[in-house]
Amino acid sequence: MADSHPESPQQLSLEQKRALYRDGFVVVKNVVSKELVEAARARMKRAKKGENLGPTREMTDLVNASSITPILREVMGQFDPPVSCQVGVLKKRAPGEYFNNLGYRDKDMPYYGAETHADGSITIAAPQEVQEGTPEEIYRRYFASGPNGDLGRSPDVIGDNTVPMFEDPDMTLGLGSFTAFTFVCLNDQLEEGCGQTSVIPGGHHALAKFFQKQRDINNCIGPEGPGWPRLDHEAPNRCGLVYLPEEVKNQFLDETSECTPDGKRWPRPTQVLMAAGDACIAVYQIPHSGSRNENGSESRKNIIFRFRNKKRQPDKIVNGVTDHADRGQMGEWLDYEEGNDPWERSKYAMCNMWHEWDGMQEVVAEEEAKQA
Repeated sequence: MADSHPESPQQLSLEQKRALYRDGFVVVKNVVSKELVEAARARMKRAKKGENLGPTREMTDLVNASSITPILREVMGQFDPPVSCQVGVLKKRAPGEYFNNLGYRDKDMPYYGAETHADGSITIAAPQEVQEGTPEEIYRRYFASGPNGDLGRSPDVIGDNTVPMFEDPDMTLGLGSFTAFTFVCLNDQLEEGCGQTSVIPGGHHALAKFFQKQRDINNCIGPEGPGWPRLDHEAPNRCGLVYLPEEVKNQFLDETSECTPDGKRWPRPTQVLMAAGDACIAVYQIPHSGSRNENGSESRKNIIFRFRNKKRQPDKIVNGVTDHADRGQMGEWLDYEEGNDPWERSKYAMCNMWHEWDGMQEVVAEEEAKQA
């Protein structure tokens, strides 16, 4: 089915590209036709319990049969048409008592429970009891609770989210990466508190600079690199994942930042307000999170795609959902030809944020000249 929506744009405007540079994300209105949105919603209604809708045509058509494809090809470059996606449905609910991945009770997190993070990080179910023992004991116990059992500190440790603990055998890269997100909205999310994606505008610049700092110190990037511990043992359950380094978070704090009961301030994210058929395009480095759907009239429905510019690894197919494409979806080790170091290529892309955005080069040069 082709997207024949007459108002669908085919590329970002200059102002939209400037916003993408400045904020790290941009909302494109009316980019997916009503027909494609309704087809995806209807497929959700027909889904059987436990069915994975990610590979269904109704979901992948949201990109493959819409104007998102020409827009991304112009602004980013060539990419593999997605064959799967993340179906992000969040039911309406009240704040919960459970410990979230940050080690705090859901009800105590500000900003509708946003757990702002950099993508590509291993996640294992958060312990629901306050952990006892030394930090080393808590670390070992937590990562031994994952799908592969007790392997110690190893790149073969895989999270519940299928992400490896480390991407590379030498354990110098603690994050997966790609080039661009697209969040396709299937229902109106025009008021805050409807479960929509939350982002930290400008956070992409801070995170890329932090990656560069880690690279320059010892070339270990991501969690367990310089300045980024993996676990927060000061969190209420003593085993919270450090989803963003403190150095990055602190750049977005002020006197208006809300606190958890322990007095810790958290950056205030911007909730991305969209209507059905809108899409948000964002750079990989943008700190982001889902949020609690307290006020929505129905389940929040965002379909999430991840893209990587083909020039990073031209012979590897990226399926549209993975955030760790240098490894297989379930953490399998892939074969690379001699002289092709995928980890170093990914580190370069993480540190040089606009390298893989072919259609952004003039805007980036213009904006960087202004700053200089």
